[in-house]
Amino acid sequence: MSLAGLAWRCGATLASPLLPFWLRLRRRRGKEIAARLPERRGLAAARPPGPLLWLHAASIGETLSLLPVLDALAARAPGLTMLLTTGTVTSAALLERRLPAALRPRVIHRFVPLDVPAWVARFLDAWRPDAAGLVESELWPNLIRAARARRLPLVLINGRLSARSAARWRLAPELGRELMAAFSLILAQSGADAARFAALGAREVRAPGNLKEAAPPLPADPAALAALRAAIGSRPVLLGAATHPGEEAMLIAAHHQLAAEFSGLLTILVPRHPERGAAVAAGAGSLPTICRSTGALPGPGMALYVADTLGELGLFYRLAHVALVGGSLVPHGGQNPLEPARLGCPILLGPHTGNFADIASRLLAAGGARLVSPPEPGALAEAIRAVLSNPDHGRNLAEAAAAAVAPAATLPDQVAEALLHLLPAAGDEDRSTPDAQ
Repeated sequence: MSLAGLAWRCGATLASPLLPFWLRLRRRRGKEIAARLPERRGLAAARPPGPLLWLHAASIGETLSLLPVLDALAARAPGLTMLLTTGTVTSAALLERRLPAALRPRVIHRFVPLDVPAWVARFLDAWRPDAAGLVESELWPNLIRAARARRLPLVLINGRLSARSAARWRLAPELGRELMAAFSLILAQSGADAARFAALGAREVRAPGNLKEAAPPLPADPAALAALRAAIGSRPVLLGAATHPGEEAMLIAAHHQLAAEFSGLLTILVPRHPERGAAVAAGAGSLPTICRSTGALPGPGMALYVADTLGELGLFYRLAHVALVGGSLVPHGGQNPLEPARLGCPILLGPHTGNFADIASRLLAAGGARLVSPPEPGALAEAIRAVLSNPDHGRNLAEAAAAAVAPAATLPDQVAEALLHLLPAAGDEDRSTPDAQ
């Protein structure tokens, strides 16, 4: 065990008596579910008989990217049960809404245990998965070490390792090599990600592409969409999608600059974290504002509509004439620009797109998105003006974006095949019962 790994293990063990208090604090903030707190300590296991594949996705984006993979797995392995763990309440709620009815009997959701050695061991010993896939960058040292000790085949799915993260791993190279050695295969999002994983010590790395490009378009409730269209009418619509603190203020300032030029301009703000809705509305100043969580629609007198609800972004991309993809005007790393690209919505991006660097670069190079730089209200207003004043420009942006990110239809099948290859063949040891002692 590396020195950094030993320090992490000891630190997590020493902190474990305090973590239940931290979890209860998160529960009071709405970030945990009271009845399911035991899952965070590796409890509440109920392993079914037969082969079990464990998949772990950190939050909403990673969970969405797995949905086509779940379909592909179910079609190829009728007797397979899938244990899907996530780390956030929002991802669990999204899975409840988006998981197809046909898959519900075969997919078990649990919250992932915190990376405490005893809690991880309890989780793995109770569930005894036959193979596992971790999504993107979920490199938890104690969890991975425990999986390797149990000879659990591991795949890193849609692996992402930014240049910044790779530089951090170089500060603990022994730990990086130790974790990489646990993976039978890493399926990286891009060639650059693959090269960074290989430099870290990964044994087998492939770069089939970004699984998020194979996700279906965000859904929209037809009745809700019709009601919003009727309420908005022919007004021009500016969308701030999945915004972070600081971005709403820039969008509101841009609205003030453009309101006289574009009669009836409606700005819709969808904060990345819906619980910030009231604070976003409070920052609107004199602009007539209403929150969607009240059940209200944006009537003619409303200039700002704060969509502080969960899972409705598909509605607003379908309504917008131009959208700023959040997390890109501030140094957050950017939210997913594939979502508006699939729905024909003209895209604006700030310079902070590290979370989707390859996709953002392709969109900008193909003329499928417009860069807002510097990230300030004046430049933002000018980019919005360029699209709203020229429908052909907006249409060209949308068409170029759709061509640049045409869905990679075979990626879910490739991932499913890689995962199924690690499962024991028929007649091999059934891990649904405890090993003999």
